[in-house]
Amino acid sequence: MFDFVHEKKRLVQIVLALIILPFAFWGVDSYNQSGNTAEVAATVNDAKITQREFENALRQQQDRLRQMLGANFDAAMLDNPEMKHAVMDNLVAQRLLVERAKTVGLAVSDEQMAQVIQSIEAFHDSGKFDKKRYETALANQNMSPLMFEARLRGELLGQQMRDAYVQNGFASNGVTDNVIRLNEQQRVVSASPISFQPFMAQVKVDEAALKKYYEQNQKEFQVQEQAKVEYVKFSVGNLLAKAEVKTEDARKYYDEHQSDFGTPEERQAAHILVAVAAAAPQAEQDAAKAKAEQLLQQARKNPAGFAGLAKQNSQDPGSATNGGSLGFFGRGMMVKPFEDAAFMLKQGEISGLVKSDFGYHIIKLLAVKPARLLPFNEAREAIINKLRQQKAVDMFAERAEKFSNTVYEQSDTLKPAADLTGATIERSGWLVKGVAAGEPWTAKMLQAIFTDETVKNKRNTAAIEVAANTLVAARILEYKPAATRALGEVQEIIRQKLLHQQALELAAKQGKMLLEQLQRGDKPVLNWTAAQTVTRAQQGSLDKELVRKIFQADAAKLPRYVGAETPQNGYMLVRIDAVKEGGKPDDAKRTGYAQKLRQLTGEEMFRAYLADTKQQATIKVNLPETTAGQP
Repeated sequence: MFDFVHEKKRLVQIVLALIILPFAFWGVDSYNQSGNTAEVAATVNDAKITQREFENALRQQQDRLRQMLGANFDAAMLDNPEMKHAVMDNLVAQRLLVERAKTVGLAVSDEQMAQVIQSIEAFHDSGKFDKKRYETALANQNMSPLMFEARLRGELLGQQMRDAYVQNGFASNGVTDNVIRLNEQQRVVSASPISFQPFMAQVKVDEAALKKYYEQNQKEFQVQEQAKVEYVKFSVGNLLAKAEVKTEDARKYYDEHQSDFGTPEERQAAHILVAVAAAAPQAEQDAAKAKAEQLLQQARKNPAGFAGLAKQNSQDPGSATNGGSLGFFGRGMMVKPFEDAAFMLKQGEISGLVKSDFGYHIIKLLAVKPARLLPFNEAREAIINKLRQQKAVDMFAERAEKFSNTVYEQSDTLKPAADLTGATIERSGWLVKGVAAGEPWTAKMLQAIFTDETVKNKRNTAAIEVAANTLVAARILEYKPAATRALGEVQEIIRQKLLHQQALELAAKQGKMLLEQLQRGDKPVLNWTAAQTVTRAQQGSLDKELVRKIFQADAAKLPRYVGAETPQNGYMLVRIDAVKEGGKPDDAKRTGYAQKLRQLTGEEMFRAYLADTKQQATIKVNLPETTAGQP
């Protein structure tokens, strides 16, 4: 969930002092106590989950989905019992894991907490943690630092409990080899499709069948409510023109963030590596060092011959063929002992022996690319655009509540809201209830439009968030109620559907009859496709269900025949002609499979542990549409 930052303790203490302080003075208990008087959404043993916590968790899930789905995101997907059930289930599990973690003595120190927060990019400005951005980002989520830090501590404790299981799954060599064999076994097959098309001429649908289908499937022919609306869209884009940025402000930003406008120094080096493991016996390490010292003497006697010496002697296969050259690199790209030595050399100079976890290095500096700072005149436009965007976001945050209030308080017109934001009043085409059509017509926006308040009382909708920093309010101009299409309008659609169904049934019947003939040894005349090879993972042109049957078939005696209905085309017959076993797995493949199997078994162990923990706990959920004790 979060990556810990492993650095020297003293450095961390200096860099993160500002964000460690809240823990020293307050701690998590203060947060837990502050929620005791809030409305309780659930209790887990003696721990409480407040309604505010639950709403915040829903909002965070919304943000995650928005980032994952982009333009396909619809805020209304969270307005259903299943999603609320899942969010509450996650909160309950988190409480239980924290409780168990404390019971077994696990803990997250203030320093570790600070390291994690410092590593979250959302709190960075110019690549560094910024306390103001941290507080602003939390405020935008209606959270205080204390609330966020308490929740984060709980998540980290829960992650420690999960890792204890997930990272300790088990997979024996026998199981691993068997899984590899099954997964990589190949079967050579040919197919013979039985299409529904030839049967179309044999099927008929009478008027009584059309009418019966129509009467039994009325919902299929319903036309939902429709409306045309006028609307106002308020976003950061409305404010960019009003967000003025002075040249002196841009200059100040440039002076304070010069690391953003330059390329750091890079160095090109070649090396000779005498490899020896860090944990190797001392005798091996001494031998490697002696060999490296001999190579160092040769390199210094003939610096021009360094590349040839590296080709013959370096034990780094990635660079030896290139005369030891590693190309250009900056700080942070090499292991620290190597980097420190390379950045101390002058061009053409050869280092002494440099010891790292890989062994002994002899380094020659080939070239230096000095750091370059982009002049202010070249950076000016990008800085102004960035500051303008930031200013517009701040202005949006200040005016969003006013916009919402204006839409609500003057609910018979959108003009005051448009005047407030400088936006124009726009008109939509016909919108259909329940049919989202992309921004701004998300499911949540449509849900707001088709309510009694907006349809019958002709009032504005609330200001609905349809995207990040984007609010929309609408009011109905024209309205069509829901209706059912007449039989005359849809009878041809019904006819084609029923004809297709009947033809599919006849094709499936024919296919099954042919399969029986093939399986008893008869040889009906069929058109078989060219042979293709399939595995459980690579299914070729066949569907998943058919491939499953292919690998379930006993291939001791070939050919074998299987078949399956295909909903779109009819029926598919398959002949299994050969079985090819995969080759003996090498160590790399076995290691990869074993790692995945260990992860799967570890996750299954964790799920079983969590299920048992829930069963033993006393859980009461107070949310509507959620079963108490079974979140």
